Amino acid sequence: MARLFNRNFIVGVTGSIAAYKAAELVRSLIRDGANVRVIMTEGAREFITPLTLQALSGHEVHTDLLDTEAEAAMGHIELARWADALLIAPATADSIARLVQGRADDLLGACALATPAPIFVSPAMNQEMWAKQATQDNVQTLIARGIAILGPSSGSQACGDVGAGRLLEPDDIVSAIAEQLSTGALAGRHVVITAGPTREPICPVRYISNRSSGKMGYALAEACINSGAKTTLISGPVSCEPPAGTTVIEVETTQQMFAASMAASATADIFIGAAAVVDFKPATVSDRKIKRSGVKTMNLSLVPNPDIVASVAGSESRPRLVVGFAAETHDVQAYARKKLASKSLDFIFANDVSDQSIGFNSEKNAGVLIGRNSEITMPMSSKRVLAESIIRELSNVLG
Repeated sequence: MARLFNRNFIVGVTGSIAAYKAAELVRSLIRDGANVRVIMTEGAREFITPLTLQALSGHEVHTDLLDTEAEAAMGHIELARWADALLIAPATADSIARLVQGRADDLLGACALATPAPIFVSPAMNQEMWAKQATQDNVQTLIARGIAILGPSSGSQACGDVGAGRLLEPDDIVSAIAEQLSTGALAGRHVVITAGPTREPICPVRYISNRSSGKMGYALAEACINSGAKTTLISGPVSCEPPAGTTVIEVETTQQMFAASMAASATADIFIGAAAVVDFKPATVSDRKIKRSGVKTMNLSLVPNPDIVASVAGSESRPRLVVGFAAETHDVQAYARKKLASKSLDFIFANDVSDQSIGFNSEKNAGVLIGRNSEITMPMSSKRVLAESIIRELSNVLG
C-alpha cells in the first residue's frame, strides 16, 4: 500500500519561480496514494496556471478566501477540516513571514490558522534571502510551533546564484512527509482496537445492529501502525479497508468480539474500545425466518451482552491503558465521566453523535479525551487527524 494512502493533502503554492515544480509535487503525492486539493496565492498564479494543477489533481484549484459556492461561504473552514496535512511548497520568504505573523487575509493563510492538521513548509528563495537573519528567525519560530520545515537544498538558482534556497525535489518532499507521519512513538508496543458495529441475530435473515461505520476505529489502527505499534484490529461488519500491517480479526456478534478482545488484550499495552457494540441481544434466536403474515406485533425479549471494555479493564492481564468511547446524544461529558469511573478506564473519548457533521458515517469527528485527571478538547477534524491526536496523547502517557 502507498505510504500516504487516502490521506487528504492541501498543497499551498506561493509566488516562487519554483512554483512549476508544484505540478510534479501534486503528481508525486497522488502516486503515493494521497488525495490532493490545491490552493494558489495570487503570486503563484503568475508562474503557473490553476488549470495545470486542476488537471493534475483532478479538482478545482482554490484561490479565493470567501467562496460563495461553499457552505456559508466559509471555504477555508471546510478545506481546513478536510485536510489530514497542509503542505506549503514552494514557500517564499514572504509566505513564511506571513505564517509567523498569523496573517489570514488570503485563503492559504486562513487555512493554515484554521486547520488542526500537521503543517509542512518547503522553502524556496534566493540564497541571500534564505541566509538573512529575519528569515532564519521566522523559520525557527515555525519550528517552535511544531511546523515541519523540509529543505531547502543547495545548488544553482534561477537568478544565477549558487547556494541554499532551492526547493527540494518533489519525490524527496513526499518521502520526508511520509517518514515524519510515521512517528515510531509506539514502536515495540501492542495495541488492540475494536471497531465498527456488532450484529445480534433475531432469525437467519434479521438482526439488531447500529449505525457505526467503523471509520474511527480504522483511523486509530492506521495511526497506531504509523506509530510503529503491533496493531490488532477486532472488527465488526464494515466496508472499511484495513491499513497495511494490521492483524484483523473479523467478528459479527458482541460475544464473538468479547472473546477476541479478552484473548488479544492479554498481551496488549493499550486496549481501545472504539466499537459500537450492541448492548442487548435476543434471549432466543429463531432457526427459521420469522414470517410476517398474520403477525400484528412482534415482541423481543432481550438480555444483556458482556461489557467488553469493562471486562478488559478488570482482567488480571489488564493492559497498561484501557480506553473507551462514549457516543452520546446529550449530557455527553457527564455520561462519559460516569463510564470512566464505573468501568475503571484510564481514558474515554466522548463525542456527540446527534451532531450529523460528526456522527456515525461522517468523515469528521470531534470530542473530548477525558482522563482521570485530565480533559483535552479535540476540535472538529478528519477522523485520521483526530486518531493521530488521540494516539499521540496515549503514547505520551506510556512514555
